[in-house]
Amino acid sequence: MSVGFVGCNLTCPFCQNWTISQSTDAATRLLEPTALVQEAERIGARSLAYTYSEPLIHFEYLIETMKLARAKGIANVLITNGCILEGPARDILALTDAANVDLKSGKRETYARELGGDLETTQRFITLAYEAGVHLELTTLVVPGLNDSPAEIQNCADFISALSPDIPWHLSAYHTDYRWQSPPTDPEALALMAVSARTKIRYVYVGNVRGETNDTCCPECGHSLIHRTGYHIETGGLNQDPETSTYTCAHCGATLPVH
Repeated sequence: MSVGFVGCNLTCPFCQNWTISQSTDAATRLLEPTALVQEAERIGARSLAYTYSEPLIHFEYLIETMKLARAKGIANVLITNGCILEGPARDILALTDAANVDLKSGKRETYARELGGDLETTQRFITLAYEAGVHLELTTLVVPGLNDSPAEIQNCADFISALSPDIPWHLSAYHTDYRWQSPPTDPEALALMAVSARTKIRYVYVGNVRGETNDTCCPECGHSLIHRTGYHIETGGLNQDPETSTYTCAHCGATLPVH
């Protein structure tokens, strides 16, 4: 179950959700934390995802809701830009089961000049999430003329791989929106970026491109482990040990960081 918010603490000129991130005028339905968790229980949701715009600016709401969800056995999934200081970050991450964090650029100048944020703060949040044992994935919206140079993609890859080469990285295509007028990301160029990134990171995916399957493949033998078609998932390429709950490749037997 996904719940959205209005407002954001960044001002990205290429925002793909700017109608809710850069304004609080969107029509909303307010659910108190208790009511939200009750609704998740009613529909049988195994997780609650806090997403769409920036959830961290609603910090107090998140803390209260995440505590209630955890008490009910509902996983908390945080989709965020990671722009929050270390103290409250630790409080949030203690209640977070999985997170997808936007790594919007590998340059501090881009964060400061174009986004109104701080690269080091975001990188620290990502590091804290990894150290806390949160299932962590990262997303970079590849914007032509902003963050699509080979050097910058490699800077991001270096930062991620230094934490762990097993952290999934999603390279997503941008389309012209809000105040940024560059043409859409070239799918072929995006695919080449993914190939380059895979020299350092084992699980790199191309997003927002029609026709991409985004299978998870074994880094040892290349066979498909998890096949995805839209929201349909097939896991025939995985074997699970019932005693240890560890996963291995059904083809070559390699141990995999699958949860």
